[in-house]
Amino acid sequence: MNKTPFVLVGLLVVVSGAESAVAQQVPPAELTTVLNYVEISERLTTAGQIAYDQIPLLREDGYEVVVNLATADQERNSLEGFHVTSSGMSYIHIPVVWEEPQLSDVRIFFDVMEANKDRKLFVHCIANMRVSAFVYLYRTLVEGVSDEDARVGMDEVWTADQWRRFGQWSNLIERAQREFSGP
Repeated sequence: MNKTPFVLVGLLVVVSGAESAVAQQVPPAELTTVLNYVEISERLTTAGQIAYDQIPLLREDGYEVVVNLATADQERNSLEGFHVTSSGMSYIHIPVVWEEPQLSDVRIFFDVMEANKDRKLFVHCIANMRVSAFVYLYRTLVEGVSDEDARVGMDEVWTADQWRRFGQWSNLIERAQREFSGP
């Protein structure tokens, strides 16, 4: 019995499988495609959730620190710290509960930002809503940036309807302004 045809069929399956694996390799999307991507300054960018394959792009763009304000989620970001540190950057996770943001979260965020103020930072959460509010507070209360200038990054993310629907965030901003503004 001649077994040659079976070997050729097997070889064709292996070759076509390799071709489809090569065809499936797609470069990661540009960082600017991340949901609500906002460049605040040369050293600070905010955004929504980044994909794992985009993390090396952060390093290529000179980012040194990634700060995540989203809570841990198995599907969205469970391996993010591993991928970030494997790419040679520092990773800081401050899990801010969406429904109940705390002044203690703001205080930790301020400390992280101050400790890394000379480094290039990429700060994100799921949709850049937590981050834009925290960065607004940091810029106005710590850096002394005018309300109008600091609000630009936040206004690119939040709508008037969202401020009405998620009152816990306007409440947090008011509490933080009372707590952290000077004497």
